[in-house]
Amino acid sequence: MTQAHTSNAAGQLAGKVGIITGAARGIGEGIAELFAREGASLVLADLDVNGGRALATRLKSAGAFGEIEFRRCDVSHAAQVHGLVDTAVTQLGRLDFVVNNAGYAVYKGVEETTEEDWDHVIGVCFSALFYATKYAAPHLRKTHGAVVNIASVRALATTADVFAYSAAKAGVLGLTRAAALDLAPDVRVNCILPGAVDTPLHRENVAATGDLEEGLRRVRERIPLKRHGQPLDIARAALFLCTEASSWATGAPFIIDGGTSSLVAG
Repeated sequence: MTQAHTSNAAGQLAGKVGIITGAARGIGEGIAELFAREGASLVLADLDVNGGRALATRLKSAGAFGEIEFRRCDVSHAAQVHGLVDTAVTQLGRLDFVVNNAGYAVYKGVEETTEEDWDHVIGVCFSALFYATKYAAPHLRKTHGAVVNIASVRALATTADVFAYSAAKAGVLGLTRAAALDLAPDVRVNCILPGAVDTPLHRENVAATGDLEEGLRRVRERIPLKRHGQPLDIARAALFLCTEASSWATGAPFIIDGGTSSLVAG
């Protein structure tokens, strides 16, 4: 067993051990980068083996103080999530936080959404959070740790033709509140609701509707702060929720969307 480093470490997460799912790119990558700089030992999980391994190598090369490991994991499968948690505890000696970030979207309305679409989206965006929280809970109780679930502002208000994803993200709010009560006072459980964040996936989705740059401009114009979110914006909120700075916060949604959810439709 490799113990997480605890001496001569700097950063808000020095000596802490955590899991980040969906870590290979986008918001997950941003969270991993910030948490590594803050001294955490991390198990990064993703289906993208090449991207995940490249990120782990890059973080190590950048001088991350903690241990950085990558594990392929399909978070929609309970057994794989259970194994991921066991890996973190066995190899790094403890578990202090889990960031449930992995996501998957299908851009279809209720009538066009197939049962396979539904099962896949719910599996990745909703059931996976249950699996991770369930299997991590006994270890997090020992460290008085934290769970951070990445939801979406689509949990509050959405658009047509994003049926399964919007339903799953709304479910994350209820899951967060219920888990927070069940695991109190030992473990804190909160969620972040990002708005439009400039990630590869966001750009792919915008490009699918027409000209990329024009589409990005239209999105920015609808945001009161007139810019896309960056992965670091979400990573900073996740860092807050994994440290003692948020020690009296649990069961809470944190909206990080540049003000978009404050707009009145129409």
